[in-house]
Amino acid sequence: MNQQQTLTDIARLFDPARLAQARRICKLSKSELHQMVGVSAAAIGQYERGEVRPRADTIAALADALSVPPGFFAHGRPKVQVEIAEASFRRLRSTTVGQQQQATAYVEQAWELSCYLEESVEFPALDLPEWALPDSSDMPDPITAARSIRQHWDLGLEPIRHLVYELEQHGILTVFFSMKQEGDPDDKGRIDAFSTIALPRPMIVLTPDKANDVMRHRFSAAHELGHIALHHGRQGTDSQMERQADQFAAEFLTPRDVIQHQLPARMNFNRLEELSQWWGVSVHSLLYRMRELDLVSESTARRAYITLNSLQRRSQPIRDFPGEQPELLKNAVELLETVGVSLIEIADELQLPPKRIRQLAGIDDPQPKLSLVKT
Repeated sequence: MNQQQTLTDIARLFDPARLAQARRICKLSKSELHQMVGVSAAAIGQYERGEVRPRADTIAALADALSVPPGFFAHGRPKVQVEIAEASFRRLRSTTVGQQQQATAYVEQAWELSCYLEESVEFPALDLPEWALPDSSDMPDPITAARSIRQHWDLGLEPIRHLVYELEQHGILTVFFSMKQEGDPDDKGRIDAFSTIALPRPMIVLTPDKANDVMRHRFSAAHELGHIALHHGRQGTDSQMERQADQFAAEFLTPRDVIQHQLPARMNFNRLEELSQWWGVSVHSLLYRMRELDLVSESTARRAYITLNSLQRRSQPIRDFPGEQPELLKNAVELLETVGVSLIEIADELQLPPKRIRQLAGIDDPQPKLSLVKT
């Protein structure tokens, strides 16, 4: 079968949802895409609504513009669609709809990869208390919920040394990748973390885009676990749910019954730094805890925050901490490679670029990057 015949077959089997997904990942509007492809913006809309099928030459142009193989646009592979309303985003004013659409498209493709891998590799079963499952309506308050999951996972009252590892071992699919666009100076990469329960397996997405710091990363992971456990009924306003997820994360990472006896009775940054390293949370988070437990006044806490913000504190990169980076998808891909299924073959089955598979699975790109150095 020659290339033209292949493109003709893809045009005949064209899946409108695939075009919309690829465009969302590239954060392109219909107007921007039509200029790259050479058809009208109205035509792009017709393709995505399934009213018109693109011609073979248009399929090739779309694939080139969106950096996917032409076969990506054909029916025949499992897929899901995740709406923005089905994901728990931090409602930052600087997070655009385009960024949120891009993020949900990444989730869809991460699910496709996990779905393919689970055909050959056994993933951990989802392990949450009954009240945290989607069919339950009997949800506790955030503090009780955090204590319940700690008990359910047999974590005791000690610091959680490898939080992301714990999430994965209890069946929550966790992925970590940057959604910043290379060469795009206007891309602020404001999405910090988000989660969704719209899939058969809950998923948490963590990114280094807001701040590549392991303490913030861990709190974000616990925060999203709070959303998964507490908000499958989506009750309350966004701000209420965000507060509840923060309360859950604080209790989950630093149990009140222990931390209240360890926090200093007056402001002591050296002691807070020690506790920060011991519990794996930021000093900011511990200050919040002190205020929440009425160990310091509002004015004292405010002055402490100002002092902290004025200090040049060194962040701790996430990749320096094993157990805080997802390994499930990566290990599954590497396991298949040991039985003769290469990453290139996985990419071919999913009709995605190998680079995207590496990104979704957290596998370092083997290609060296050229950089210029001043002499």
